[in-house]
Amino acid sequence: MDQGSTAYHWVTFREWSSSKFETWVDRQRRDVYVRQAHEKGYRSRAVFKLIELDRRNCLFRTGQCVVDLGAAPGGWSQYAAERVGGSGMVVAVDLTPMDPIPGVEMLELDLTQTGSGELIRRGLRDRKVDLVISDMAPRMSGVVSRDQALALELAEAALRVAASLLAHGGTLLVKVFEGETTPAFRQQVRERFERHVSRKPTASRSESRERYVIATNPLTGASNGSEL
Repeated sequence: MDQGSTAYHWVTFREWSSSKFETWVDRQRRDVYVRQAHEKGYRSRAVFKLIELDRRNCLFRTGQCVVDLGAAPGGWSQYAAERVGGSGMVVAVDLTPMDPIPGVEMLELDLTQTGSGELIRRGLRDRKVDLVISDMAPRMSGVVSRDQALALELAEAALRVAASLLAHGGTLLVKVFEGETTPAFRQQVRERFERHVSRKPTASRSESRERYVIATNPLTGASNGSEL
């Protein structure tokens, strides 16, 4: 999710200079979404991106089965659990251990490793997946080519899991970073899903190159369990 909030791009404050840390603290204090997340009890400002995307695209319904990839610290899973209600199911997947969230089941997995998808499948207890959401992002190095390659790896991992687990009519929401690798990823999405659109929520920082691809209705035969 946002910088410092997920295992896939974890940055410890010890790695930062004092000036960089002070800049980060100042930005957090002035960020309206950080304040609202704290006031509403959400674990991350990133939840407001999901809320906007849901309102614009009707992602959630009561009773759905949702898989949240790269879920730490859990803001997206909190909102997903609220939206699907007691009859629904939310499975949160991340490398980082998370504090419990009511209505959410936790799995500690590396999604880039072979077999991770099968472990998710076992945790679903035979429920079909209606929605896969992924806010995964790499730990940014500042080297554009490296960062784009790492971001693509995570987006492709989410795509493989989604294409293998989603029920007919299901939806994938996945974060990408605009760059040289984006067209190739969009082509992979087209090969696996009937429709897709790209959005940048208002809560995304203005300088960020992040976009969210929303892909619906997996194509029959586009994937199988061997990809997991």
